[in-house]
Amino acid sequence: MSSRSKGGCIISSELESSKNCLSQLVEEYTTRKQQTLVQMKKGMLSREEFLEDAGQHIKEFYHRTQEQDEELLKNFEQYIFGYSRLSELINDEEISDIRVVSFDNIRVKRKGRRQAAGVAFASAKEYRQFIDYIATRNQVNISNLNAIQRFTDDDSDPRFILRFTLSMPLVNTSTEPYLCIRKVPRFFPQIKDLIAAGMMDVTIAELLIRRFREGSTLICGGNSSGKTTILNALKETLPNDCAVLVAQQADELTTRFHPDMMFLHSLPAQGETSVNYDLEKISIAGLTMDVDFFIIGEVKGAEAVYLLNAAYTGQQCAATIHAPSADRAINKLVDYCLSSSKYTRKELLKMMDCFQTLVFMEHYRVKEIFACTGWDEARQDLNYELIYRREEGDCI
Repeated sequence: MSSRSKGGCIISSELESSKNCLSQLVEEYTTRKQQTLVQMKKGMLSREEFLEDAGQHIKEFYHRTQEQDEELLKNFEQYIFGYSRLSELINDEEISDIRVVSFDNIRVKRKGRRQAAGVAFASAKEYRQFIDYIATRNQVNISNLNAIQRFTDDDSDPRFILRFTLSMPLVNTSTEPYLCIRKVPRFFPQIKDLIAAGMMDVTIAELLIRRFREGSTLICGGNSSGKTTILNALKETLPNDCAVLVAQQADELTTRFHPDMMFLHSLPAQGETSVNYDLEKISIAGLTMDVDFFIIGEVKGAEAVYLLNAAYTGQQCAATIHAPSADRAINKLVDYCLSSSKYTRKELLKMMDCFQTLVFMEHYRVKEIFACTGWDEARQDLNYELIYRREEGDCI
């Protein structure tokens, strides 16, 4: 079959391939016209101005019928302002996580269960083009110096904040990039919604709200167990005259109603730049900002020392931490502190009594609640009283 080139698009003598044209148009806007895409992302160009530029580009270089030009521009708009073949997964409110293992192997977590997504990219080339596009769109450098990237898109979807973790073939065993997307609801559920969803009953909700206000709280559990969800809801119950500061790595904690909450997020170094604001640095800054309640979205390292010191000196605090059980959460927080302080394990354990409430989450349910009753010198350990345990088969 013969073919000929017209402008920027390869055209078949029998049938024009709109799919190929769209692929090439996206490639042009992620390479030689990348600056236009970046200007749109930064707000220097409006959506209308950007699409007008694309329409002119199509008309000048693609030499198709007006109807075909309009169809190409429409498909391009959906691609640029959506997320290509992943758009339907992002739009599905039952899906919380998307994992692209390879161009033809996309997995999702739907209502807490992992399953095949039912969609795929046409080829490895198309998938790589998509990766280049989202990197440009989100102003992320994916060179060899930045082979692992975490970034957030809080503009594209009115319902979700999209948190991306991207690793490139340089560090993968696979020859393709790995892409994970966490969809964080903008309008996160409130306590009443969590009661309706079966996370806890009214009595447990009232207990948690009271203890959250009266002392520091540590919420633990595994991945997607509901830790951030319940912390987001509990902090909204704080009084309006309580000044709250939230330090987090990704923008997962937000507020819907509270008038006096500030949010700081970490900023990793990019490429060769030395600019770096990790959770440790923003936690230090946060503790000088005259707050009544200090929250760390998820404790992962040296920031644990500043959280524990704040709580131990009487500052109201709350945080989440990954742990497979409640007792291991305490030791994990102590381990983080040990690597970044001069305290002994015993000293750190004794300080941990400032976290008066320990909540263990499992499968989007409040599984256990413990109250710290103080240091046991004979056992050289903290005493915890179990005040609630959800048994298997319990219905709410």
